[in-house]
Amino acid sequence: MDLDKFYDKVYSWILTVGPKILIGLFLLLIGFWLIRIFRGWLSKHMIRKDISSSVRPFMVSLIVTTLQVLVIVAFMQVVGLQMTVFATVIGAFGVAAGLALSGTLQNFTSGIIILFLKPFRLGDNIIAQGQEGTISSIQIFFTVMKTFDNRTVIIPNSKLSNEVIVNLSREGKRRMDFEIKLGFGIDYQQVLSIISKSIDQEAGLLKDPERRIGISSIEPDGYKVQVNVWAPAHGYVDAKLVLLQRVMEDLKAGGVKLPGI
Repeated sequence: MDLDKFYDKVYSWILTVGPKILIGLFLLLIGFWLIRIFRGWLSKHMIRKDISSSVRPFMVSLIVTTLQVLVIVAFMQVVGLQMTVFATVIGAFGVAAGLALSGTLQNFTSGIIILFLKPFRLGDNIIAQGQEGTISSIQIFFTVMKTFDNRTVIIPNSKLSNEVIVNLSREGKRRMDFEIKLGFGIDYQQVLSIISKSIDQEAGLLKDPERRIGISSIEPDGYKVQVNVWAPAHGYVDAKLVLLQRVMEDLKAGGVKLPGI
């Protein structure tokens, strides 16, 4: 008799809940199938839009995982499972994770901002956090810079998104500035002619914008000549070293006495 009642209850439960489970499973399979198709389309769309390869896998994974969670929640609603306890557990876990990973999440958010707004790109020369070098990698949580003396510097993205960054190569060219101090007995026009010829002989310098050479200051013991000339952003330091050496040698060869020489 008790067994008959048990069978009746099971049969009643199957009739009541069974259709919901079948519908829920059908929706679950259809949802996951559509998400798989959407994943392929999204990856191709991001490639066409030239979204950074560093952020593409993460964004695809984040969007797909979110959609899968929504499909599972919809399945639970259709079947009739109570969501109260589930939502409470997820909420508590989210608060705990947020408190534990606040710094990491800040770096993550900053990484997304950097990858989308692109204040710098791979290969750019920048100054940030007291370091100067070339960007070799942009990750979700940090950016890797290689300094000119071959040190690898790893900077958290939150430091790069919230503080000043000097991008030395964004414009493609940089102005090279230097001064030469001379005595009053040295003819300025002679110095101007020698420096101009030195600049003309350097292939690593740019003709446009035009150079600028002039007297920047007059002091009790002499005057200073300021030189402004433009060079490509990449190779700027090398071009400056070569030009300064040439100017010094040409001035000496022209009979111009430099201080201390």
